[in-house]
Amino acid sequence: MPEFPISKDHPWLAPIAGFSDLPFRLLCREFGCKVAVTEMVSAKGLLHNPKENLRYIKTIEQDSPLVVQLFGDDPQIMADAVKLLKDKNYKYFDLNSGCPVKKVTKTGAGAALLKDLKKLNNILESMAKVAGAENVGIKTRLGWDKQCVTYIHVGNIVQKLGLGWITLHPRFAKQGFSGKADWYATYELKQMIKVPIIASGDLFTAEDGIRCIRETHADSLMFARGALKNPAIFMEYLNLLKGKSSLYDKNKLKIDIIKLHIELIKRYSEVKNPIFKIRGILAKYIRGFKGSKKLRERAVKVNSFEEVIQIIKLLEEEVCK
Repeated sequence: MPEFPISKDHPWLAPIAGFSDLPFRLLCREFGCKVAVTEMVSAKGLLHNPKENLRYIKTIEQDSPLVVQLFGDDPQIMADAVKLLKDKNYKYFDLNSGCPVKKVTKTGAGAALLKDLKKLNNILESMAKVAGAENVGIKTRLGWDKQCVTYIHVGNIVQKLGLGWITLHPRFAKQGFSGKADWYATYELKQMIKVPIIASGDLFTAEDGIRCIRETHADSLMFARGALKNPAIFMEYLNLLKGKSSLYDKNKLKIDIIKLHIELIKRYSEVKNPIFKIRGILAKYIRGFKGSKKLRERAVKVNSFEEVIQIIKLLEEEVCK
C-alpha cells in the first residue's frame, strides 16, 4: 500500500489528456479531490526531451499526493523514465494500459498491452523495481475486445507483484467510451484480489459515485468526465457519503469555479498563451446559464483577461437577478 490512504472518502481525479494539468488538479483538490493523476506522458518522450515533457506534469507542494501516469511498451525505457522522475522527487507512478487511441496503441502501448500480458508484467516489474512496488499502480480495461478479456489476469499480475492499486475502467478498448461501463466486473475483480481497487467509468454525477461504491465494493473511485463537467463533484460526492445535503446555488458555485480556475491558469499554466486555453474552458462552464449561446460565442473569441472578467460580470448579474 502507498503511504496515502486508498478509501472511499479519498476520491481520485483521472488522468485526462489535455485537461489534468496543474491548474485543473488544484481546482479539483479545492473541492475535495484527494489523489490526482497527471495526464498520461510518454516515457520515451520524457527521456528524449525531458524539458518539453516535464511541463505536462509540473507540480507544487499543494498538489499532493500526485500520481504520474506513463505510457510506453519497453520495460527498460519505462524503468529509466521512472528513475528520471524519481530523481526529481516524484514518488507515485501509474501504467496506462487502457488508452484506446490509435496513435498510442499502434506503438504497442496503452490498451495494446492487454494483447501482450507478458510485456505488461515485465513493464510493471521494471517500474516497481525502481519506485517500490507499493508506489506503482495501473489503469486498465476489461480487455482489448470480447475475444481478449484480460482484467482478471491483470489483477493477478498486480497482486503477484505487490503493487499499490489497480484502476479498472470496465469497458473494452475497442468500445472506446461507447456503451455502458460494466460495474459488475469491478465488483468481480474486488472479490478476487486483495490489491486496492479504484472504480472508474460512467461516474458523471456524485450520485453515480455513491451507487458505484455500493455496487462494486471498490476501495475508492476516480472521476473523469464528471469532474470536467463539474469540478465540485468531489465535494458533492463526499457530502452524500457523509449523509449531508448538497443544497446550494449551483450557478453561484459555478461562477466561483470559473473565477478560481482562471486564476489558477493565470498563475500556473505552462502553455504559451493561456488565454487560448481559457476560451474553451470558459465556453464549457457557461453552458446552462440564461443567454449562454451569445456569451459562449464571445467566450471562444476572448483575447484578454479583461474580456474574461467582463463575461464573468455578466454571469454574476444574471445569477443575482
